[in-house]
Amino acid sequence: MLHDELWRANLPLAESCLAHPFVQALGDGTLKADRFRAFIAQDAFFLRAFLNAYALALARSDDTETIATFSELIGGVQEELKLHHVYAAELGIDLGSVAPNSACRAYTDFLLRTAWHTSLGETVAAMTPCMRLYAYLGGELALQCSQQHPYRRWIEAYSGEEFERLAGRLEALLDRVAADTREVRDSYRYALQCELDFFSGAFCS
Repeated sequence: MLHDELWRANLPLAESCLAHPFVQALGDGTLKADRFRAFIAQDAFFLRAFLNAYALALARSDDTETIATFSELIGGVQEELKLHHVYAAELGIDLGSVAPNSACRAYTDFLLRTAWHTSLGETVAAMTPCMRLYAYLGGELALQCSQQHPYRRWIEAYSGEEFERLAGRLEALLDRVAADTREVRDSYRYALQCELDFFSGAFCS
């Protein structure tokens, strides 16, 4: 399956994300609270762009199965944003005034440019790595997550069955609407590189 081939081909990038100092500190609970706060703010900005990219892809879809899948995935992002709004209330983040850092802006610009100007297959290829990567990271970090872990709620959200199910739904859509082309492979790989850069941006904030 195409999604398996793309994930395997880019596994070193995913492993670099897992090994990133930001992700490791998040996983072992030593991440400084101000860095987590900045990360949540940037991630909420990103998720709104991700939601818009889904909406653009939905608008370009013309079969009922694809429309239903995008509608379901949009609901999943809305659930993610609910968690971010809870964190925002607890941490005193004004989500309406978040200014994206350079890594976040590069990623959101790429997603929206892809959704506006390329094929549906390339758009799905650009969006799939985010879902699969976070399910992967959540599953790995959950292995060391205790009840007292300061970021347990975040880890549980991304290691849960529902998030894994949605990641699988997006991968199945990728297999159905995308061809194995250079453009699709490039979109997938660049998105994973953007994820790695996103963690670097969060770690330096």
